[in-house]
Amino acid sequence: MNTISVVIPAHNEADNIGSLVQEIVATGLACEIVVVDDGSTDDTHARLLALKGSVPSLKVVQHDRAYGQSAAVATGIRQATGTIIATMDGDGQNNPADVPKMVEAILKSDNPNLKMVAGYRKKRDDPPWRIISSKLANAYRRSFLRDETPDTGCGLKVFYRSAFLELPFFDHMHRFLPALIKMKGGDVISVEVHHRPRTAGVSKYGTLNRLWVGIVDIFGVCWLRMRAKNVKITRCD
Repeated sequence: MNTISVVIPAHNEADNIGSLVQEIVATGLACEIVVVDDGSTDDTHARLLALKGSVPSLKVVQHDRAYGQSAAVATGIRQATGTIIATMDGDGQNNPADVPKMVEAILKSDNPNLKMVAGYRKKRDDPPWRIISSKLANAYRRSFLRDETPDTGCGLKVFYRSAFLELPFFDHMHRFLPALIKMKGGDVISVEVHHRPRTAGVSKYGTLNRLWVGIVDIFGVCWLRMRAKNVKITRCD
């Protein structure tokens, strides 16, 4: 039987994280909620601990310092107990109401090789400069990786925990999850999801970050794909 864990990386999201957790609960989805406080210097951790009394399904994990989003996502997944993982950003811009339909899409698929459902923010509620930089970054990734995923930067993704644990870990890997899943022989589909404006806090990435960070990683992922071997066991006595 498949169980579900929602994993949320959070760094200095004290004004967003509480309402986000409550929104997840309000969806009615039976799930564990794992929030990784990635070395926040504000009240993020304290507010999460205060929520535990009213949200029994909440698990709070804290890093001793900020290691970055990929590390926080990996920590959350390793600490999660669900066989199905849903990831979302801690800034509240992903809508938890999209999670149940994405979980249903992966569980009810007639494709046994489907390993990930990726969110696609077709209509983004962001400043124009941020939308443009994100589109350029996505286009650059697609031209090299050909992962057929229109929005790899969307934090809202649903996938099998076992599939993630087979992937190599490196900084910024969260940006390349569809390509990495396909590298391991899995299938990925994209579904349109809602996107909301940030109402509190500040973005952790600027324009240049979104345009240029990860260029070296793209070549690294290309190298990984060229060297990858997917071994299939036909018998084990």
